[in-house]
Amino acid sequence: MKHTDILYFSKAHTWILLENTTGTIGITAFAQSELGEIVYVDLPAVGDTFEQDEVFGSVEALKTVSDLFMPVSGEVVAINETLVSHPKLVNEKPFKEGWMIKIQITNLDELSNLLSQDEYQNFIH
Repeated sequence: MKHTDILYFSKAHTWILLENTTGTIGITAFAQSELGEIVYVDLPAVGDTFEQDEVFGSVEALKTVSDLFMPVSGEVVAINETLVSHPKLVNEKPFKEGWMIKIQITNLDELSNLLSQDEYQNFIH
């Protein structure tokens, strides 16, 4: 993925794509590969608000369930309804159709707590 100037990563293996003050959030390719085949995704409702590092949902794989942690504070403005019937999109296209939620970011300063793509690659290796 080429959007290194607007794509950030958390140490909890979520990514956020920044578009003005809206963020699209999903889990990283590394996270989905570690979990294995995703069979269920539990997402919040539109209008829910979360603080940075708060659990906003979970993903269930064949052998485990993993919490999803909010990379920055914000209000959910959209959820990826397609994941309800096609959770494997998280495995197949984690940075495209496998996105999970979109939020209105309430504190842009929190982006400084996240990692760049290069920093994240160093973190996981």
